[in-house]
Amino acid sequence: MTRVLLIIGGGIAAYKSLELIRRLRERGASVRTVLTRAAEKFVTPLSAGALSNDRVFTDLFDLDDEREIGHIRLARDTDLIVVAPATADLLSKMATGQASDLATAVLLATDKPVLAAPAMNPRMWDHPATRRNVQQLQSDGIHLIGPMTGEMAERGEGGVGRMAEATEIADAVFGLLAGVVPSAKGPLSGRHVLVTSGPTHEPIDPVRYIANRSSGKQGHAIAAAAAALGARVTLVSGPVTIADPKGVDVVKVETAAQMLTAVETALPADIAVFAAAVADWRVTSAADQKIKKAKGTVAPVLSLAENPDILGAIAARGSRRPALVIGFAAETENVVAHAQKKRKEKGADWIVANDVSPGTGTFGGDRTTVHLVTGEDTASWPPQSKEAVGRQLMEQAAAWLASEQVDV
Repeated sequence: MTRVLLIIGGGIAAYKSLELIRRLRERGASVRTVLTRAAEKFVTPLSAGALSNDRVFTDLFDLDDEREIGHIRLARDTDLIVVAPATADLLSKMATGQASDLATAVLLATDKPVLAAPAMNPRMWDHPATRRNVQQLQSDGIHLIGPMTGEMAERGEGGVGRMAEATEIADAVFGLLAGVVPSAKGPLSGRHVLVTSGPTHEPIDPVRYIANRSSGKQGHAIAAAAAALGARVTLVSGPVTIADPKGVDVVKVETAAQMLTAVETALPADIAVFAAAVADWRVTSAADQKIKKAKGTVAPVLSLAENPDILGAIAARGSRRPALVIGFAAETENVVAHAQKKRKEKGADWIVANDVSPGTGTFGGDRTTVHLVTGEDTASWPPQSKEAVGRQLMEQAAAWLASEQVDV
């Protein structure tokens, strides 16, 4: 029988650990539980013991247990240790090798795999001290799952800090025991990245539409790169013929109005990348039936209306504005100058500009040359694949978030 030692830290997410005991036992594991003193403020030894059907341990200086050096026995008499919730305080103690209570003494004495499920306020998670502690723990071989993005217990608080769900932690436990090491947390782990891609189709009649020449390859490459760096990704895609990136939530739309609605629904996000080639104009009143032509008739006159400015609308939002808003500028002349102007007019943080003039092969091709406009600075990147551009852009965005210590 698989033996799991569960250390419950002192956070509101401790209630999820009771569910974790149930899920582990459903899969045939025996569960012993250690509660920190702070954890007892949220859950009781009685509830943990009732669910685990085993004794619950709380005191490093329990006379009966320590006659047999109980903390060493707990550290060794198990197949894996789970720390859930792993609070900021508990992570700090683990990273610095403290042994001031039963939980930390067990962790310092064990030679078994350790899986930690962090849970804390987003600002605590993003604090430089917590980041250092997490990096140290990963270097020490501690495995992490989460934290996830969502609402906190505190009213009005949201972001990265929610503990992973019990089923997710249980999956990670048995995966780790089977030799499947949880993937290393990427620099965008716990972040939400929103990407638009492809063209929009603005109907003229049931068979005709106004569109731009976009294959969606660049936007899809950006979404794939963000997912590879650990982000939760929402890709809002216009009509394309390429495959959806793996590990990405895809929302498919046709028109600019639908794309704006989908983008607003997907918020909040840490990063929003507007790579879609949105049609600037739409027909005011699309025909219900196919517009027929006949000899001698005058060509129909189309009345056009301006489409919503998706980049500008999201960049101008208040509290739900993404921390980093990145737009694209497809230009045929004065590429950098037009991109710099667009960044200021739209209120974007960065603009990725590329030359789409005839002969460049940018639209529909696999390679591109871009210029990244950030503030008053412009970096011209060498010609490379769209996948490489996606990786470089997302790596730079991740580094910016980390340097700014941005909360959701």
